[in-house]
Amino acid sequence: MISQINLAFQKCKTENRPALITYTVAGDNTKRKSLEILKSISEYADIVELGIPFNAPTADGAQIQNSSHRALRNGFKLKDVFQIVKEYKKNKIAKPCILMGYYQIIYRYGEKKFVKKCKDIGVDGLIVVDFPYPENKQFAKLCKKNSITFVQLISPTTTNERKKKIIASSHHMVYYISMLSTTGGKLKVSPKKIIKNYNKIKKLNKHKNFVIGFGITSKTISALKSANGLVVGSALCKEITRSLKKRQNPVTNLNKMVKVLRKKIA
Repeated sequence: MISQINLAFQKCKTENRPALITYTVAGDNTKRKSLEILKSISEYADIVELGIPFNAPTADGAQIQNSSHRALRNGFKLKDVFQIVKEYKKNKIAKPCILMGYYQIIYRYGEKKFVKKCKDIGVDGLIVVDFPYPENKQFAKLCKKNSITFVQLISPTTTNERKKKIIASSHHMVYYISMLSTTGGKLKVSPKKIIKNYNKIKKLNKHKNFVIGFGITSKTISALKSANGLVVGSALCKEITRSLKKRQNPVTNLNKMVKVLRKKIA
């Protein structure tokens, strides 16, 4: 089976721009609104990441934690995440969908059962934040067997030797964490420095798609557009929070926001 994620990157390369990857939390702030947001931002996003709400995150900053809290407060469960993906993928403008979460959720559900369920409902990729290489090798193989892209993570402190091993075991997409921080932190490193670090990693394997995440906003995204892909998450979660406080429609506001982000990398 051809990877929809890889096809999305190929399309962006022909258009001479990076893939725009959005991140929102499933169920924020309701199941219905979450699905509407996904459909709305798909007009301009190339790949959508959907976070599984979790009450003990290690990498998520305040904005994403707020989103998770809203979903969990409404009684949102893993089965509801699956339902959103299933409904979303029925849509004609649905983009490749990556589920992002923590290993405890997968472990409790059962690895094989979880991956099979993801395949059945149309999940294209998985990011498991707290499941690093080489412990994740068998799980990565399980994902590949089920035609799901398992996305590996590389940080600024990852050694060169370790980078090579992670990239070699990765599938179509590798996620470069731009700085040492939780998500949504102010960009502590200049975009120029991030791109310099990114290019060093890219040289290790020019055939794989490397994306940059953490701290990317409408103000910084254009300076990073030489990357294969850019992930914007906390800024979107922050806009949902702002919209709800102002009693505005987050679906409409996020559509406008993602449209602006897309224009800045065109």
